[in-house]
Amino acid sequence: MKEQFRPRLSPDEMKLIKDYRDGKVREREEKHIKYDYNFLGEEIPVGHSFEKDGVWVRRRLPEKDRRVLVIGDLHSPFVRKDYFNFCRQIRDRYKTNHTVFIGDVLDNHYMSFWDTDPDGLSSGDELDMAIEELQKWHEEFPNADVTLGNHDVRLFRQMFKAGISKRWLRRFSDVLNTPSWNFVNQIEYDNVIYTHGGRGGAINGAINRAIKRGKSIVQGHHHTASYIKFHVTDVSRIFGMQVGCGIDEDSYASAYAKSMISRFIVSAGVILDDGNLPIIEPMRL
Repeated sequence: MKEQFRPRLSPDEMKLIKDYRDGKVREREEKHIKYDYNFLGEEIPVGHSFEKDGVWVRRRLPEKDRRVLVIGDLHSPFVRKDYFNFCRQIRDRYKTNHTVFIGDVLDNHYMSFWDTDPDGLSSGDELDMAIEELQKWHEEFPNADVTLGNHDVRLFRQMFKAGISKRWLRRFSDVLNTPSWNFVNQIEYDNVIYTHGGRGGAINGAINRAIKRGKSIVQGHHHTASYIKFHVTDVSRIFGMQVGCGIDEDSYASAYAKSMISRFIVSAGVILDDGNLPIIEPMRL
């Protein structure tokens, strides 16, 4: 069956979105669970990271009522200044209890495979500024997965090209001082796969990937696209979500886009109802 566009949300789904936006949904009382590391021996609340003896510890997520905030490509340090507050507002509006950064939290312009700006930041300065930028994101969204994007792994590719063993690498969380973030290639919750994305095109890349995988897909990478498309058969309904981004389009690192007709779409995503209700929230510019 060919791809179909879902004409409308059900009345229950519309009411759920309206209630979240109107602030009528109360936080459910969080139960306490034992963390599955024996050395802790204590109960901690679901949905929070905490620091124990100087070490950040991540807890298991609730298996039900998982409400995921999806933050678009940041390309730190070249992040829109107002995108941080926008993401906080979306989190508070929908009362999300987990966060996924959809990749490219770093820009790494200085090690681009394309021409770099000779008047831009040095490698050390850009990394220092990126680390400083990401500290507020880590503090505000400590309970987060980060799917690795093509800009994030530029160093891997450069090292591989130069014949340097990956054993010389440090962990992302150590370099960026984000100890409670979980860096992954992709991750799945509630039959929804979160991945940075890549080839496949900005217009239909997410839904095409979902159809091939047989599961809903949330992805980033394409800065000029932000949408949700559904694919429905007689036995299933899946979706492809293209998240958008939070990049400062006026930065020199985005100079390549200045001649493009399509502009960057600044937005974030939310996944509710056990992975069945995707929402895109565009930022008013």
